[in-house]
Amino acid sequence: MCPPRELATVLELEHGFRVVDVDARLVPDGVEAKRGQPAAPDRLEREMQQAGIVRAVVAPDVGVSDGYLRANNAVARLSVDRPFVAFARIDGPRDPRDRPVAKLRNLTASRREFHTSPGDVEQYAYDDRFHGFVLDPVRDGLPDAETLDRLDDVGLPVVVRAGDGFPPAAVEATLLSRSMPVVLVAFGGHPANRESMAAAISLLDDHDDLFLDTAHTRYRDVLERALREFPDRVLFGSGAPDVHPDVGVMELLTLDVPEDLMRRAFSKNPGRVVPALAR
Repeated sequence: MCPPRELATVLELEHGFRVVDVDARLVPDGVEAKRGQPAAPDRLEREMQQAGIVRAVVAPDVGVSDGYLRANNAVARLSVDRPFVAFARIDGPRDPRDRPVAKLRNLTASRREFHTSPGDVEQYAYDDRFHGFVLDPVRDGLPDAETLDRLDDVGLPVVVRAGDGFPPAAVEATLLSRSMPVVLVAFGGHPANRESMAAAISLLDDHDDLFLDTAHTRYRDVLERALREFPDRVLFGSGAPDVHPDVGVMELLTLDVPEDLMRRAFSKNPGRVVPALAR
């Protein structure tokens, strides 16, 4: 059996694509995974190599009550000398859900000391260990307007988990008026919401800085439609460790689209949005 690094080379040669990944997560040492399988760095690196993925965006996957500063720094440290590109996970005080109670609470919501602040965003942005941000509003809260403005100022890509509780329309209302690149996990339809995925694809017509990542997108017709209609706006994401990265790679390889569209999704488009993923 080939060692992992040799196997990665074999897989890359077999399908002829250079594959990079915009959507994987790490659990820092000593922290219990809150969902799915824990993603220790050695295991994640090994699975990426087995799938022929040469570089991957990673961010913390841990629900905490005192902010993500320690987890972000741990992920950055674990990315050194590995084929990982660290993104900082951010949070905020606002409830993104379209409910009367949430709207009422948001009227008086203010940052607590552990929430991501504009200063935190600037510090991450100018720390060469970090290359972008990850935002899961339903789980972690939505940053306030001042913090979102600073995200816009620094201009680094923001990977956003949208879908139930934070649909594409909410993404458009809160994020897409700004100019930083926004990448929607799972085509904006997590978990497996076909209508939300279609709505996200429709938004691509009006927002040049919006991109869709393929993680957890199990509908072939949805993937093929987006690749054919918006070939420069689809980015490969594995969603590891919830699934083995082999799964995401094979889903793209079995689509009925020209090889050039696969090549764009696997490497050209991610490398354009996240330069650290480029060769």
